Amino acid sequence: MYIPTIDDMLTAHVRVKPYIHRTPVLTSAFLNELTGAKLFFKCENFQKAGAFKVRGASNAVFGLPDDMLEKGVATHSSGNHALSLSYAAGRRGIPCTVVMPRTAPQAKKDAVIGYGGKIIECEPSTSSREAVFADVIKETGAEFVHPYNDPRVIAGQGTCSHELIGQVDGLDAVIAPIGGGGMISGTCLTLSNLAPNIKIYAAEPEQADDAARSFKAGHIIADDAPVTVADGLKVPLKELTWHFVSNHVTDILTTSEDEIIEAMKLIWKRMKIVMEPSSAVPLAAILKNKETFAGKRVGVIITGGNVDLDTLPWMNHK
Repeated sequence: MYIPTIDDMLTAHVRVKPYIHRTPVLTSAFLNELTGAKLFFKCENFQKAGAFKVRGASNAVFGLPDDMLEKGVATHSSGNHALSLSYAAGRRGIPCTVVMPRTAPQAKKDAVIGYGGKIIECEPSTSSREAVFADVIKETGAEFVHPYNDPRVIAGQGTCSHELIGQVDGLDAVIAPIGGGGMISGTCLTLSNLAPNIKIYAAEPEQADDAARSFKAGHIIADDAPVTVADGLKVPLKELTWHFVSNHVTDILTTSEDEIIEAMKLIWKRMKIVMEPSSAVPLAAILKNKETFAGKRVGVIITGGNVDLDTLPWMNHK
């Protein structure tokens, strides 16, 4: 297992620059007052393809040697990695095949197709996803770019916190959502090397809390098909992301479905920005654990904005 280094992240930073946005950092006096902390929102919902995952996908695609281009790339993803890889592959002019759960948001499926990716559907479970994907690789011979358990992807995701510490001085902590752990691993890679005094927190839905349980147990515990409004956070940790989480994360905080939806509404209402439920989990965790963050300068990574506007979570939520 190759563990990406800080040099890999710095190489990625240069490689992906032409294909991504340097996303802004926004603040809210209202949310600072509400939480008792100074929050700095790194807005990856404004990123190309609408999510941070375009960083890792672009690093993997634009790092491919020429002799591997013809067969293209393939992955399995509930959405943001799928459309990010399709975006990057389209920019490099190579084919991209994506295995997606049939229940993935239509907005994400439409984006994959819009970027030129080809979708093969599977059932919404890890076992179905992996079985269907094995067939795709056999058929196409494509290069597998894992959504998170891939050193190229983690190095690319690390460019987000590299930008953040260049935009905001004196952070005490950074918090991001955790599903498979790609963003958190990239954050650990960058901060443990460049700003080791900054604490790293991960935020996770209670209904998909395998990372929190793994963290407490000291080994990976995987759920097959958890149900949560945060559709981007349903996947389990893998060996590579577990390496970073187990070595560098201070704590993993969990939140209820109601807390996630309330936090999402709060950001929409107060900051006027569109974000998906997964991205609201860190604010929900800060609101739930105010004493942990009180008086601190906290970077909050808003991971994506690819939400289906026809089925917002509070529409049917009591």
